[in-house]
Amino acid sequence: MTSKLPDEDIESAAADVSTLKKRGQGVQIVYDSLRQAILELTLEPGSPLDETRLADQFNLSRTPIREAMVRLSAEGLLLTLPNRNTIVAPIDFVNLPFYFEALTLMYRVTTRSAAVHRRPEHLIKIKSLEASYAASVARRDAIAMIATNRDFHVAIAEAGGNHYFTQLFARLLDEGRRVLRLYYQSFDDALPRQYVDEHSDMVAAIEAGDADTADALGAAHAAQIVRQIQTYIARDTASGIALGEVLR
Repeated sequence: MTSKLPDEDIESAAADVSTLKKRGQGVQIVYDSLRQAILELTLEPGSPLDETRLADQFNLSRTPIREAMVRLSAEGLLLTLPNRNTIVAPIDFVNLPFYFEALTLMYRVTTRSAAVHRRPEHLIKIKSLEASYAASVARRDAIAMIATNRDFHVAIAEAGGNHYFTQLFARLLDEGRRVLRLYYQSFDDALPRQYVDEHSDMVAAIEAGDADTADALGAAHAAQIVRQIQTYIARDTASGIALGEVLR
């Protein structure tokens, strides 16, 4: 059965489309609505999507629906199967240990490198994103938390000066957005303050130029995220989500 967005989300998005259609922004509205539903896991991994049904829901032609879906596919959030059907991309939990290993390494190396190579302008950007992340946590806005967390850690990687590290870390963070959504969901989106403070501790070590402490904090930060996600996945509350199912 083809999954649908919640009616209230569709009504809101359709109203926006009606207002903005003449300005050619229908694609953006569809993209934003689908992307949020995927990241929120409202549209579960493996859920099929149908262009015609979505066109009816959004009161649009199939062309902007297709364009929005192409963008989401490029981000790895949608998957086109050999039979041409499109589904929400499954989360590959089989290879999750390898993902965690790479993620932990990048937390460590980018934080250490930033402590060695950061410049004043880097610290300004990092601290601004740190504040934005804390504000999103206070609002319990999980989508904003995911976005600002990603930008915060990418800014740290940029401060390290190695663009290969930056590109790899950005890719890993982008690929792990739904996994991070499970992390916040495990706290009912009320992230404990101690985990927000971990960002502050990392910034302090970077600003102080203390590479060893920055490395250790990066490792500890990654470790607690990995433990929390692994624990949450093991709970019965996750049993109804087709996290690792690949449809063929």
